[in-house]
Amino acid sequence: MELQEKKRLNDAEEIRRALTRISHEIVEKNKGLDDVVVIGIRTRGVPLGNRIADNLREIEDEEVDNGALDITLYRDDLTQIAPQPIVHKTEIPFNINDKKIILVDDVIYTGRTVRAALDALMDLGRPQNVQLAVLVDRGHRELPIKPDFVGENIPTSRKEVVDVMVEEVDGEDSIILKKYDQEVEI
Repeated sequence: MELQEKKRLNDAEEIRRALTRISHEIVEKNKGLDDVVVIGIRTRGVPLGNRIADNLREIEDEEVDNGALDITLYRDDLTQIAPQPIVHKTEIPFNINDKKIILVDDVIYTGRTVRAALDALMDLGRPQNVQLAVLVDRGHRELPIKPDFVGENIPTSRKEVVDVMVEEVDGEDSIILKKYDQEVEI
């Protein structure tokens, strides 16, 4: 089963604009930034979350706590990923109780990553609410999870993959649509 690039969908400037729009929507929905914190899901949700937190600070001229959440041990497909999965550090140096958490990820597909992230967050405290921000929503949900803030909806088939690349991890910002030569099991 081979994966091939099909089409480049977005570049760095389009990603920047999408994150700026999401940041403004967060401020509007929350009527400011009281009790708002930003938590990115490892790996690519973290740099996207950092950028959103920076945007929020700039928009409202107010400090915003932000952190990184590792969900490896909360995944329902842990044994399928690798015999010895790598667990990264969760870095949330603030109390999440009674906070409005903006949970950030690069792509939402089935909803299973977000479900794992919600479980991980609940082990850390009891937030006032959790709002989901994603750069790309590609559909195909298996769980009743819907993002509050979306950079772009990209309808895909199950043969396709949306790769979000971020400068901090991949050396460039882009969104690429790739295609398998056959349908993949999720």
